Amino acid sequence: MRIEDRMRIFQIYSSGTKVNRVEKKQDVKNADKLEISSEARDFQTILNAIKSTPDIREEKVNEIKSKIESGTYSVSAKDVVEKLIREYKQQTKQF
Repeated sequence: MRIEDRMRIFQIYSSGTKVNRVEKKQDVKNADKLEISSEARDFQTILNAIKSTPDIREEKVNEIKSKIESGTYSVSAKDVVEKLIREYKQQTKQF
């Protein structure tokens, strides 16, 4: 099929696509604001406190090391089993 009057068809399609332009307002008086809730401030304070505490308590580690070296360190079997069961239950909840 051959279209003879291409210019007329182009004018029909292009006449229906008028663009309405919107002018920008120059008088912008409101500035962006950021407000942090008191809960977020408290959370940040707690987070900073946690970050500042060491992961390893050296005094506890040294105390246990000295007990192990001297042969006086003992853990009850009941405590070990309870800890293993607690850890197992916690891992099974994740899956």
